Amino acid sequence: MLPDVGNQHGGRGIMAEETSLAKGALGVAESVIMGIAGTAPAYSIAATTALIVGTVGVLSVGSILYCGLIMFGMMLAFINLNKMNPDAGASFAWVRQVFGPTWGFFTGWGLIVASVVFMVTATVPAAQATLKILSPDHVESTGWVTATAAIWLTLISAVVGRGIKHASFAQVLFTIIETAIVLLIIVAGLYYFWNQPAHIPSLSWFSPTSFTAETFASGALVAIFFYWGWDVTMNLGEETIDGVPQPAGRGAFWSMVNLIVFFIVMLTVVLIVLSDQEIADADTNVMFAVADKLFPQPWGYLAVVSTILSTIGTIETQILCFTRSMFSMSRADILHSRYAKVHPEWQTPVTATVLIWALGLVLLLGFSYLPAVETILNTSLTAIGLQICFYMSIAGAASVWHYRAMISGGAMNALTHVIWPGLATAFMVFIGFYSMKDLDWLTIGVGVGGIALGFVPLGLNALRQRRSAATA
Repeated sequence: MLPDVGNQHGGRGIMAEETSLAKGALGVAESVIMGIAGTAPAYSIAATTALIVGTVGVLSVGSILYCGLIMFGMMLAFINLNKMNPDAGASFAWVRQVFGPTWGFFTGWGLIVASVVFMVTATVPAAQATLKILSPDHVESTGWVTATAAIWLTLISAVVGRGIKHASFAQVLFTIIETAIVLLIIVAGLYYFWNQPAHIPSLSWFSPTSFTAETFASGALVAIFFYWGWDVTMNLGEETIDGVPQPAGRGAFWSMVNLIVFFIVMLTVVLIVLSDQEIADADTNVMFAVADKLFPQPWGYLAVVSTILSTIGTIETQILCFTRSMFSMSRADILHSRYAKVHPEWQTPVTATVLIWALGLVLLLGFSYLPAVETILNTSLTAIGLQICFYMSIAGAASVWHYRAMISGGAMNALTHVIWPGLATAFMVFIGFYSMKDLDWLTIGVGVGGIALGFVPLGLNALRQRRSAATA
């Protein structure tokens, strides 16, 4: 028997009114846009293409396809779990119900740590794109980039803190503009370079026989990052209108379908237009490099605008994931009660919003001492990949275990509730462990060390609870 969801949400009595989010604020269309914006299509291509092409070459297209199918299985697991409890804490709340509070805490903590590290991974490309327009000579300056990134982080945190309606309106507007620019680049790239491609398209890009275990694992760890962020729709479940099927689940489904198609097409266009050397030289400005070959200046800067808007969107959604997870964990008495309080007018967890802003600034300051911007991005991207594998694999295992009886409930139920989510979970575990053998100590320290830090708040909370019980 599952715990009563209503009791969980209101279990702290006197805190109930202080912990009310803006219920019913989002519809299906807004959920789809939130899911798409969470993965930040233009940003993901701009920030990650050079890394994945440098890792597995043209097989990056196949990596995107197969990782997308695996992530689709993970999406099914999240949709299934959301049916039993549309909680703001999403994976934390579900795992807590199925496997207990400790496993639930570390699942939520994995997402929280990944979101904090992402404040560096995302704001740095936004800063570089901004400097590309305003001060091109400072694009590779670590100091200038981190200072500009801090400004973006501050502005976006302020928008998110003002309420989900403000955040949603910004997402819809930015995503429409970004999509229009990216579609223009795709059409122009296919039109001008299909007959003279830098890389000749081939079915071997997708063939499973083209991969070794090592290239598949290496490409997948980066490809996972392309898709990460769609699960923000689940963290906004309490702020989404009611409906059957659930709008949050429908948002996740359609955003994932769109993203798989988009990433395959866009990465193919990048490979058609740019050579390996041009991709490597572009680094986090791949979108601009493509547009620069297609359009006369200054029209190429439209790609920079799309990258900035996309990056703003994904930073916004990760702040939402972080704050809603902390809100739910606090409401469940896993973290301090201060994080469960919301602003009486804006109906957002303001304390948690201020916290991720401050932690992001601290990480930006720390990473600013690394020798190059490229090192900052590669380290943080790969570390996040490990953290994604960690928290999603636990959530996937919880879904498979909770719905294990569905294995005999018909072919479709078995596929969507047990088999596909189970394969996705096993894939996440395999990629996480297999990739660690080739990672440097800095990346492992950020990725694994960040998760291990969770023992500190977990221990402090246990101590606080014992003291409260002793004085009761």
